[in-house]
Amino acid sequence: MLTLLKLKLPETLKAVAPLITVITFLQFTVVGASADVFLQFLAGAALVTVGLLLLLTGIDFGILPMGRFIGGKLAEKNSIPLLLVVAFALGFATTAAEPDVLVLAGQVDEASQGALRQQPLVYLISAGVGLSVAIAFYRVVRGFSMRALLTVLLALMIVSTFAAPAGWIPLAYDAGSVTTGALTGPVVLAVALGVSAVIAGRSAVNDGFGLLGIASIGPIILILIIGLLAR
Repeated sequence: MLTLLKLKLPETLKAVAPLITVITFLQFTVVGASADVFLQFLAGAALVTVGLLLLLTGIDFGILPMGRFIGGKLAEKNSIPLLLVVAFALGFATTAAEPDVLVLAGQVDEASQGALRQQPLVYLISAGVGLSVAIAFYRVVRGFSMRALLTVLLALMIVSTFAAPAGWIPLAYDAGSVTTGALTGPVVLAVALGVSAVIAGRSAVNDGFGLLGIASIGPIILILIIGLLAR
């Protein structure tokens, strides 16, 4: 565990350092915030660094191995309904806990003055990810073309974009962009790699990847459809 923390520390510092450098540069050249505000930023940056270090370590230490194990066991069960239910549940649960999703939903709640509440929006985005992850896992099991699946989903997304009310379109696309963060990505990829590793004659590269792109489309389509129904 300590060895893994040491390995992840340089990676974490490299991720956080550019942001700290840019804001520090702006502080002394353009912004000129008070000392209290700047010190508060530095303290927050330190907390973010520690939190990110623990998060990345936890993902490598426990989440990825467990995800691959779950994927392998699900493939061995040879039950497509079970696989789809678990895929939806994992996509929903991890997205509902994504910090990016929570921040977006909170900002929408505030900007709309409660017209779009935070928690229902989180559940709506999570359901979109869950459905698209289940579809992506079905593709892994059946082995049909990623190109064909993306063509259908993107066509549906484009048609929904032109049909939906204008006010729902920005929200839908922002919802799609915040779904594959630090929790959803590792879990979905790990389970997919576990599934593809057990199915004979499959390539982990061809079948284990591409799911996150599909997962991002689900919330967009679902929110646009809700916008159409709410018109």
